[in-house]
Amino acid sequence: MNKSILSILMLCLCLAGCVERYITIDTTPSNAIVWLNGEEVGASPVTVSFLWYGQYEVEIRREDCQTLKTTQHAHAPIYQWPIIDFFTECLLPFQLTDHHQWQFDLAPQTIAEPNALLERAQSLRQQTEIIRSP
Repeated sequence: MNKSILSILMLCLCLAGCVERYITIDTTPSNAIVWLNGEEVGASPVTVSFLWYGQYEVEIRREDCQTLKTTQHAHAPIYQWPIIDFFTECLLPFQLTDHHQWQFDLAPQTIAEPNALLERAQSLRQQTEIIRSP
């Protein structure tokens, strides 16, 4: 009797669930190339799995938009806090999914007016000449 109960408990532990973690990054406009912590992960919208919670460096590029560099934080849900996570990772007989969704709006690429650029360059040149003169 005890061996059969022990066998059932061992089987339950082997079939225990785990937590799958995903981040979905979407942009407006879509089809922008996304980098997560310096690694290219694909074109938006893109879903990637992740292993740890915390801060992520996000870089998004699209030819007709300004490059966006920012940080995002993936917060751990309560069932992933230390001690509690042992039960959710090892003892629950089903799988949990933690899905983070990040949305970014990209600004259109602006083309500088040539005259304004020349004026700015001349202004900067004058400022550097003032600094150089004794």
